[in-house]
Amino acid sequence: MKDYPPQESRLSVSIVLHHSSLDMLDGVLESLHRSADAAHKAGCVDRVVVEVLDNSSEIEFRRRACEAIAAWPRTGLFQVVYRGLPDNRGFGAGHNVALAHLQSEYHLVLNPDAELAEDALTIGLSSLQEDKSIVLLSPKVRGEDGAQEYLCKRYPSLFVLLLRPFAPRFIRWLFRRRLYRYEMRDRCSSNREADILLASGCFMLTRTAALQSVGGFNDKYFLYFEDFDLSIRLGSQGRLVFNPAIQIVHHGGYAAKKGIQHVKYFIRSGITFFGQHGWRWI
Repeated sequence: MKDYPPQESRLSVSIVLHHSSLDMLDGVLESLHRSADAAHKAGCVDRVVVEVLDNSSEIEFRRRACEAIAAWPRTGLFQVVYRGLPDNRGFGAGHNVALAHLQSEYHLVLNPDAELAEDALTIGLSSLQEDKSIVLLSPKVRGEDGAQEYLCKRYPSLFVLLLRPFAPRFIRWLFRRRLYRYEMRDRCSSNREADILLASGCFMLTRTAALQSVGGFNDKYFLYFEDFDLSIRLGSQGRLVFNPAIQIVHHGGYAAKKGIQHVKYFIRSGITFFGQHGWRWI
């Protein structure tokens, strides 16, 4: 017989915006609401509070974002709140604003471009409730084209990090075995769970206590690698697990496709990451 969670089992969710597509955000919230409703019916959660934290600088965008969030009805199960941040200190720092006051059992770090399957929260929360050794769950991710994205990683080398987003396609093909190993394709292509070292920040379903115990994200990372750094520190609290039964669709892309400023963020954060956790060249 299934063991149901105690009364008022709570899930908190944080989503950080930076001039993000509000239409896409609405789709993400719709998917989150459907998944929360299914998890509630399965007895996995009693309340879900979503905090949307806005790093955007344009006043008009903030106004529209605030209005869009205000249009979401609040119920006993599901509510969405908007918070405009005074300045943009980065992705991780934005999530940390929510983490500072959480009183939930579980917390989901979610991108505004990541849509959940209806059963994603039911499967994820059930897994956390049944296996106390797990502190983070990472999902099976598909892109808009339906192809799997391999976002769980082994520890990176500088060579692989530069090769993966920036090298021409034929160069990447020559080194595909090394890239596939970094992307854990040998472990994450099947329908079996796998223990992982590094999880993607587009979806991190965690135990709130573990997340708060390690201090959340490191504010030194403005953008990129903050999820890798957090993964390594969460590993001191328990297991990080890829669970392919949890599925999402991710509408994101690589830094090299987003312009020179994102490339600069990527390089700067990469230097910070290797400086903290150790350099690996090839």
